[in-house]
Amino acid sequence: MDMKKIFYIVLAVLMTASCKFLDFDETKTTYTRESMYSTFSNITKMLTNIYGYMPGKDIVDISDAMRDCGCDDAEFGDPDGSVQRFGNGNWSALQTVDTQWSLYNGIRSANEFLESIQTVDLSMYRYDSNYQNWLRRLELYPYEARALRAYYFFELARRYGDIAMPLKILSVEEANEIGKTSFNDVIDFIVDECSDCAEHLPVSDIGALEDQSGRVTKGFAMAVKAKALLYAASPLFNTSGDREKWADAAKAALDIINSGNYRLDPGVKANSFTSPENIMVIRRSESSSFERYNFPVRFTEGKRTYMSGTYPTQNLVDAFQTLAGYDIVLTDSGWQTEDPAFDTANPYDGRDPRFAMTVLANGMAFKGSVIETFVGGADYSETRSDLGSPTGYYLRKYIQESTSFVPDQEVSNKHARIVFRYAEAILSYAEAANEYFRDPDGKDGTLTLSAREAINLVRANAGMPDVEATSYQEFQEAVRREWRVEFAFEDHRFWDIRRWKIGADTQVQIDGVNIEKNGTELTWSRKSVENRTWAERMYLYPIPQSELFCNSHLQPQNPGW
Repeated sequence: MDMKKIFYIVLAVLMTASCKFLDFDETKTTYTRESMYSTFSNITKMLTNIYGYMPGKDIVDISDAMRDCGCDDAEFGDPDGSVQRFGNGNWSALQTVDTQWSLYNGIRSANEFLESIQTVDLSMYRYDSNYQNWLRRLELYPYEARALRAYYFFELARRYGDIAMPLKILSVEEANEIGKTSFNDVIDFIVDECSDCAEHLPVSDIGALEDQSGRVTKGFAMAVKAKALLYAASPLFNTSGDREKWADAAKAALDIINSGNYRLDPGVKANSFTSPENIMVIRRSESSSFERYNFPVRFTEGKRTYMSGTYPTQNLVDAFQTLAGYDIVLTDSGWQTEDPAFDTANPYDGRDPRFAMTVLANGMAFKGSVIETFVGGADYSETRSDLGSPTGYYLRKYIQESTSFVPDQEVSNKHARIVFRYAEAILSYAEAANEYFRDPDGKDGTLTLSAREAINLVRANAGMPDVEATSYQEFQEAVRREWRVEFAFEDHRFWDIRRWKIGADTQVQIDGVNIEKNGTELTWSRKSVENRTWAERMYLYPIPQSELFCNSHLQPQNPGW
């Protein structure tokens, strides 16, 4: 059976039920479940189908708007793009954004797979030279499916809090009557599942039975567990302030650190298929669409004819310190910093090296040219309709510079979006250890690394000096800054704002830069780009009203919606 036939089987299955908790009806497919699980090749395709539901990681708009455009790190070029609803408040249970409710299809597929694989019998192929290898791989497949299912539950839980958690194939009637499981119980399930899966999954699929990079590994299961526990410990969900939850999160992150399976990489991790930091990346096929949306428009050779693009804000730029570790902020009258060696006439030099890996700013080299975002410059945009940057900055991270739109010289590239990498475990530990001990230098017989030691591993890898903060609260701010600059545009900030409950302080004023050129001299000033709306209810997503119509047991709606 080829992949096209498998696709039609899956499509038929997906169309057999109301709402999104799907039942399996063999009468509506060309092939029976028995035939679908009769060969190793078909079984592998059914598992691969579960992988296919992995969220796009950070894309919420048809024009590749990154979820960061829904927080203070970026602005989207199209003022009418759906991602703008996060900032203008025009979203609701009837007009949702980024629901990812289709993850329940992936969960249903995992449940079906886990049930069906229990009765698989490939003994008729016992004389095939690949038979023993197939059996070893089949032993791992259920753990891959379970780890993916746990990840999908996490993605839903961090959006909605309490969620429905089906663990078997549901009939239509059961799907429309299932109730919600509490957030904490969902997390407990994820932790147990991932702990068990990590015991059985290989460290790497490269050289393990057969080379199949991009599959679920031990590290993936450990990372899902650590992330789930970090969220459970965070203020949004840890309403009682239970510090033991921080200890649990720290221990899970430390297990990844102590595994010795990964190491920090001083190079560019975005789009890297081979970085030693990689725990899980989503590989994308060769394409130029991301660059078409995000290159400065003059490099698109007329191929971008509409407003789009993810544009970093001054809010984000201010988070990148000077190379010596001093804060630097752009005000209405120019740059301010206490760094005596910093040249405010060249404010994008002498910065945290991660800045140049993340943002394209005025004066930076790009594709054999120099970026000009000063008023009247080649990349300046007076209005959004000019298809330029409304903030004065362009995106650098994930951009493949070698992509070309020059006629007869077009070049496309493969992309790799990061799901988990090693630095996340280290910063998770730094945050959790500081919150647990209330002391950046605290440690004990179990949590043997201090929060300071952990964060400085990440900073040293980036070429930055150690954090000097001494108090718990100062260090908390340092960790939150580090999350922001290390993982900019890797789909953290949007969620961190919510789990820390700092939306009211960060999601109102969005700024950019205005650069005036007089002769050879440049002057910088801060400019307002957008005033956004924030409300307490936005810490969680609204349950889509269409789902509540199908299933009243999903009530109550999340607060404020």
